[in-house]
Amino acid sequence: MRPHRTPAIVLAAEPAVAAESAPALGTLPVWKLEDLYPSSTSAEFTRDLEKAEKDTLAFEAKWKGKLAEAAAATGEQGIGAALGEYEALDDLLGRLASYAGLTYYSDMTNTANGKFFGDVQAKLTDLSGHLLFFTLELNRIDDAVMNACMDRDPAAGHYRPWIVDLRKDKPFQLEDRIEQLFLEKSMTGAGAFNRLFDETLASLRFTIDGEALPLEATLNLLQDADPERRRVAALALSATFKENIRIFVLVTNTLAKDKDISDRWRGFEDIADSRHLSNRVERDVVDALASAVKAAYPRLSHRYYAMKAKWLGMDTLNYWDRNAPLPESSDRVIPWDEAKETVLSAYGRFAPEMAAIAGRFFDGGWIDAPARPGKAPGAFAHPTVPSAHPYVLVNYLGKPRDVMTLAHELGHGVHQVLAGAQGALMCQTPLTLAETASVFGEMLTFRALLDQTKDRRERKAMLAQKVEDMINTVVRQIAFYEFERKVHTARKEGELTAETIGELWLSVQAESLGPAISISEGYETWWAYIPHFIHSPFYVYAYAFGDCLVNSLYAVYRQAEAGFQDKYFELLKAGGTKHHSELLKPFGLDATDPSFWAKGLSMIESLIDELEALDDTP
Repeated sequence: MRPHRTPAIVLAAEPAVAAESAPALGTLPVWKLEDLYPSSTSAEFTRDLEKAEKDTLAFEAKWKGKLAEAAAATGEQGIGAALGEYEALDDLLGRLASYAGLTYYSDMTNTANGKFFGDVQAKLTDLSGHLLFFTLELNRIDDAVMNACMDRDPAAGHYRPWIVDLRKDKPFQLEDRIEQLFLEKSMTGAGAFNRLFDETLASLRFTIDGEALPLEATLNLLQDADPERRRVAALALSATFKENIRIFVLVTNTLAKDKDISDRWRGFEDIADSRHLSNRVERDVVDALASAVKAAYPRLSHRYYAMKAKWLGMDTLNYWDRNAPLPESSDRVIPWDEAKETVLSAYGRFAPEMAAIAGRFFDGGWIDAPARPGKAPGAFAHPTVPSAHPYVLVNYLGKPRDVMTLAHELGHGVHQVLAGAQGALMCQTPLTLAETASVFGEMLTFRALLDQTKDRRERKAMLAQKVEDMINTVVRQIAFYEFERKVHTARKEGELTAETIGELWLSVQAESLGPAISISEGYETWWAYIPHFIHSPFYVYAYAFGDCLVNSLYAVYRQAEAGFQDKYFELLKAGGTKHHSELLKPFGLDATDPSFWAKGLSMIESLIDELEALDDTP
């Protein structure tokens, strides 16, 4: 998932997994958050929080109302100097926010962590209010004046990509006091409902054979080889979601309405336009992607799940069998050290520099791997700030998919390390390209393992898992995007009931999964646990964008002569300084070309072809 700057104190390491499986996994690492601050009550944290307030107020007093004048100056009184000070503040505030957030995500059920996170958020929101003038005032400077300023002043010229990017927001910018109100109310509005969602999800327990399990462990059972275990897990998920559905319905209705209000005030035409703007991608490019994927449903997911049903000896799959392992799949638990070696060796074969950067995550305490109660579910790579280093969160349970998740998040981490040289203002990559390095890291790891596999049955199991992962990344995420579009569109007409949201969910799931999967009672609530719908509306298409892009990129790599790695590292190092069209041009790729998405989807289809051929081989 694309990270955000709100994940803070190192907690005592708890058992990674249930006692009986811990020895098989080996020693799992936990974060070394001391690299940010020794603790939430440390002198260092208190000092930086006080410094942030002092420097923020001083910056406001120095520059507010004076940027038009600064555009005509150079040196310490010029725009370049102001931008340098603003970037230093952004890094400091980001460090504080990252520490508070990472502490909270370490155990979201810990009330002390929740209070710390909430208090820091409140303080930083207040300080951000004193900085809000800067971008608004910059955007009021005439284009010709700003261009002349950047040409004349090298310090301002350094930030040209950021300034040009910022000015794309200009048509949707509101009057200063309204922007101030939106910012200050965000903590008691959208921010509060985001936190309610997180803490509710972390506290949920699902009863399996008399044992109360958290979400991550229960979802993991959907990959169990025993069909009865999968069925029981699915029913437990459905039962608990249903018991708590009123909270999820309230959160969804509130946030959809909150977004609608914001979009209306800002003048966005389409419900996803604000996301496209933040991603720096054109609406027609996303529409072309979504249309291409939807048209490919029959050739991809429908076809694959029909094959899988046959392999499992079923006419149709139950919805809880979607990610079931094949009979050929190994049920071996993969120790952490083996997962580490697998990913680093795959990275190293592509480029030693890539493996060296990823190795720092293992050696430096930059990874939190144990699955434990209260910890954030899923996985992410958090960039923190350029003056520090990223952190990766996974919930490692020893499944093959966990190894691929590790490869994915380390791809993000490598990207964040390389882009960090651009500085706090220009290191952030738009979401559409932020998934490039992560999906590419997965592909490198998969191909390395596949090349080493000679046994036909093992190869079939590996190919099937990869196809499923790609379907989950492309088909499932575009279905999620379509579901969000339906929900946000329907919300404009009034508050939505659980039944209405469930119907919308089932409609897109049936369309995307196809007739080979039987969707029965209980599945109508499974939209409730998807965090992207809450934290980042319309984020999900970035996964499909990244997967299709990487499929095309990987095809170029397989055919390329020497020099591909250098161009690839230049892409990652660019951070947010270049548009996707400029970054892809050296590889001969163009996301605005309608055939671009077809090329990416054809790779998934070719893997299904290979699976079918293996199935026919005696």
